[in-house]
Amino acid sequence: MITAFITYFLLGLVISITPGAMTVQMVNQALRKGFLSGWFVGLGGMTIDLALIILVYFGFSHFLAHPMVELIMWFIGSIFLLIIGVDSLRESKNNVDFSGAASKKSLTKAYTSGFLMAISPGNIVFWIGIFGPLLVSSINGENQAQFIIVALGILLGILIHDIGLMSIIHFSRKFLSQTVLKWAAVVAAIILFGFSVYFGYEFITQLIMYV
Repeated sequence: MITAFITYFLLGLVISITPGAMTVQMVNQALRKGFLSGWFVGLGGMTIDLALIILVYFGFSHFLAHPMVELIMWFIGSIFLLIIGVDSLRESKNNVDFSGAASKKSLTKAYTSGFLMAISPGNIVFWIGIFGPLLVSSINGENQAQFIIVALGILLGILIHDIGLMSIIHFSRKFLSQTVLKWAAVVAAIILFGFSVYFGYEFITQLIMYV
């Protein structure tokens, strides 16, 4: 059990290092608003991760892979990434408050952005393709507790990655100038726009194929 937990903890930790739109948003929020804002983006994403684990457990992975469901998620993902990118561009005009005291409203906004960004075919296919088989195989094993061990190991690995990354960003941002932080937000916005365009392209491509 302990060996399995450590193995899947390391797997979750290593795979979560892979850069993507979620990481960009987490770093951007941590740079501008401190540790909690960045971490809450990650918690929003982890909520979807947990939901996917539950859906895999109850055998809904095939539903998530349905072309129509995937098509809708590409569209939703494109729109939300565009909105978050515009928001990042707007925030770049404001000076950064180094107190790190994020308001309840800003934490809710950060959590929501992570939650919505995680509702994307890329994230869901990633889960179904990589973690799905591992989770399913643990369900089919003789010991049903194996599923919980695998799921907890993966989630803890992701959580530790998020906390570590946000801690580094939070403490290092104090050494950066307002100009650097402004351009970091602009670059983050451009990257998010890029992901939005990519999602939109996938939506249009698959819509044409589906029709």
